[in-house]
Amino acid sequence: MESIFPALYILAAASFILAIKWMSSPSTARRGVIIGEIGMLLAVVGTLLRAEVVSYQWIFIAFLIGSAIGVPIAYYMPMTAVPQRTAFSHACGALAAALIGAAEYYRQMPHGVVMIALIVEMLLGFLTFTASMMAFGKLQEVLPQRPITYRGQNFVNLGIFILAVIVGIALILSPERTWLFPIFAVLSLVFGVLLIIPIGGADMPTVIALLNSYAGLSASAMGFAFDNKLLIVAGALDGSSGFILAVIMCKAMNRSFSNVLFGAFGTIQTTTKQAVARPVRSASAEEAAEILHSARKVVIVPGYGMAVAQAQHKLRELSDILTKRGIEVTFAIHPVAGRMPGHMNVLLAEADVPYDRLIEMEDINPEFPRTDVALVIGANDVVNPAARFEKNSPIAGMPILNVFEAQTIMVIKRSMNPGFAGIDNDLYYLDKTLMLFGDAKSFVSGIVKELNAVAAGS
Repeated sequence: MESIFPALYILAAASFILAIKWMSSPSTARRGVIIGEIGMLLAVVGTLLRAEVVSYQWIFIAFLIGSAIGVPIAYYMPMTAVPQRTAFSHACGALAAALIGAAEYYRQMPHGVVMIALIVEMLLGFLTFTASMMAFGKLQEVLPQRPITYRGQNFVNLGIFILAVIVGIALILSPERTWLFPIFAVLSLVFGVLLIIPIGGADMPTVIALLNSYAGLSASAMGFAFDNKLLIVAGALDGSSGFILAVIMCKAMNRSFSNVLFGAFGTIQTTTKQAVARPVRSASAEEAAEILHSARKVVIVPGYGMAVAQAQHKLRELSDILTKRGIEVTFAIHPVAGRMPGHMNVLLAEADVPYDRLIEMEDINPEFPRTDVALVIGANDVVNPAARFEKNSPIAGMPILNVFEAQTIMVIKRSMNPGFAGIDNDLYYLDKTLMLFGDAKSFVSGIVKELNAVAAGS
């Protein structure tokens, strides 16, 4: 039986690698998820068959409890809450790694390399747990989304982290000093909280990716502590892919890690006197339908407002109607639209929008000057021209979708409130922009109804 374990672990590791490769493309993402699940099943079966496992009683109880929590979450949590669910998953995985490390410390009090690996595992696990729960709270809006800052905050955070490291080193040198362990755990947990409170909602996509990296590194450290090569491989894959994704997100927002972690970006604008004084042009669903009916090329730009309103299915219906009339319809996807990487892709795929209509920012931007109508659904900062033309703007240099170059712009939005970055959007005040105020799903339904009426009348 022992000879089977290496084969199962090798197959599981290969499955994880293929899963990451295939999930990099929408056309193969489903295959990637399936092969990743198979890999995890192989890893779990291989572990349960090991000779060290002498009783399955507590494992079976834990399996039932985990299933009772996980299955309802998977079935009943809406797609709009996927970012929160992701943050919660990171918290659970990190806490599991930290608790396993704590149990191993009290059981054996190891020395040398094993103790170093345990300290790294627990430090990352504890801080990732509380940081992920804070991110969950911000995304769920049970905590303030705006940054919470105070003078000397970065020094306080760094001081707590250094103290945790010092206590961790003391435990490595003298594992028998068990009284130090609760101090180490509390410092790690507190640092996780303090790490997230100064970060605003605009940076949550990057934070999620970064926390994913921390959770993976914690699992990899656990692999070193337990001499489990599969954990090392899986954790390293998770850690490296999460870090690379965070780099991509920072590049997409033209921000560095230091800006994200210490910049307090995302302060909500409390007053918009300038916005109140500037006139905007609005339109009805009937007027919007007439404009779309006469267009030849339409680009739909989805944002978080679309996710909140669950408008993706109505958007697909609108897209199908326009396509049947010979109008070219595509969807412009910004890397950080929504609250997590790939958020818009997931929602549109759920609505069965064809993959070839989902066009990434670099490919769609040259098409906007030839676009008759750009229909923006709940997107804000990712279409704000201030990033391109205002050097003093908080989002200056951030790559955006060049919606402002379209011939006609229509924006479906509940109000004139700013987005996560908390700044006004000049796009709304252009002469060629029409504001379509209302719930995205209801307004798109109205446009669909009017388009059908136009077709019936012609």
